[in-house]
Amino acid sequence: MAGSTPLAPMIGPDAVPSGGGPIRSPKTAELVAGTLRRMVVDGQLKEGDYLPNEAELMAHFGVSRPTLREAVRVLESERLVEVRRGSRTGARVRVPGPEIVARPAGLLLELSGATISDVMTARSGIEPIAVRLLTEAGTTEAFDELDRMLDEDIPAGWQSGRLAETTGQFHRRLVELSGNATLGMIAGMLHEITVRHTAFVFKERRPVSKADYEKVMRSYRKLMEFMRSGDADAAEAHWRKHLDTTRHLLLKGLETVKVRDVVG
Repeated sequence: MAGSTPLAPMIGPDAVPSGGGPIRSPKTAELVAGTLRRMVVDGQLKEGDYLPNEAELMAHFGVSRPTLREAVRVLESERLVEVRRGSRTGARVRVPGPEIVARPAGLLLELSGATISDVMTARSGIEPIAVRLLTEAGTTEAFDELDRMLDEDIPAGWQSGRLAETTGQFHRRLVELSGNATLGMIAGMLHEITVRHTAFVFKERRPVSKADYEKVMRSYRKLMEFMRSGDADAAEAHWRKHLDTTRHLLLKGLETVKVRDVVG
């Protein structure tokens, strides 16, 4: 099939873990799914690639059609492939982003009774480290992207009443552009919760005045100056202070509000 990718070696006995103590032998469908999943992780299957057709996959793995379809359903449940029912093109690889864990993470935070204060404190621990990494190794293209957000996206958000969303995206991109995949994943998980809370505060509790908006923008611009100059110590310290200040303002009177009261 055009656009499909050569298959990995067939599943053999070595695919089943061995060692001391009894273990549950994986089902054949799980082994097939595991092999295909590994191909995505290793980059042999990329975003937009189609899996080979059913006949080829069945012959390669030596499995029945029901077993193969069960394996594909496993990958579909993980959002690693997209299957269009009735289509002749087959399953297409869709490499997920942080959104795949954002919803389950939000649910776990709700069930645990976590507060918005917990989430905001976590963000204050993540972003200064990311800012240091970005200052030390950031590219001109990364800094230009952030400056464009300050020149265009955030002012547009201020005018349209979507300041929480546009500033939230700026915070998220700061972490993603740091190059640390783990920090980027965590920031993506927390993004929706923090944006919803910030939007609620802006709308219901503390509308953003023009003076407040201009103060925030000056802080953002100062951060960019430190990062472009390569002063990682100053950039990290400035961003930590910025986050501490804004966290106290956003949590004032709402210190015990639960995540479940914000996430819809």
